[in-house]
Amino acid sequence: MKKNDLVERLNKLDDLFSTEEERIYNNAQKIVDVNLSEIDSFENHPFKVNDNDELFEMADSIRESGVLVPAIIRPKNGRYEMISGHRRKRASEIAGKTTMPCIIRELTDDEATIIMVDSNMQREKILPSERAFAYKMKLEAIKHQGKKDILTLRPVVDKFSSAELVGKEFGESGRQVQRYIRLTELIPSILKFVDNNVLGNTPSIALRPAVEISN
Repeated sequence: MKKNDLVERLNKLDDLFSTEEERIYNNAQKIVDVNLSEIDSFENHPFKVNDNDELFEMADSIRESGVLVPAIIRPKNGRYEMISGHRRKRASEIAGKTTMPCIIRELTDDEATIIMVDSNMQREKILPSERAFAYKMKLEAIKHQGKKDILTLRPVVDKFSSAELVGKEFGESGRQVQRYIRLTELIPSILKFVDNNVLGNTPSIALRPAVEISN
């Protein structure tokens, strides 16, 4: 096999096992500075952005070195919608910045939802309520896509159910994904108790009993 052919095959394998977010960064032609005031949060964004010590540390870093990893945004209604980078945006605001580096992509609603969920699920700390609504949003996006050859779904969607597919990507069973999604049917005050169980606050309730209550 010629060297050039081998390199091409290896590149294709790298692309197969990379995430859509990684491909966006790798294939991006340019990064532009966008005014923070022109970027709206993702609609029904399930992940909380809290002004805590971790965010203030990020703000200090941005104040000193700038935003090192560009956000991903898409054009929407004459403005931009944040796909990946909500915490970086808030930290930039705290740091007194007026712009942030962004990669602008044309994305469908389903593509945007999947990338938003995947990028935020990389966080170390994710509350049950955040995981529940994120799983629900991604599951609905996958079902809406059907079996279209979009992102990295096509090689596996025929083999696993949608819930199993979502779970496989995040180390969960399809049944566990469904349990989390059931939490979205709880009233907010009860759902907060489930988060408290992880945070060590009271009153609290564990995941399984919460799922039973959601019936």
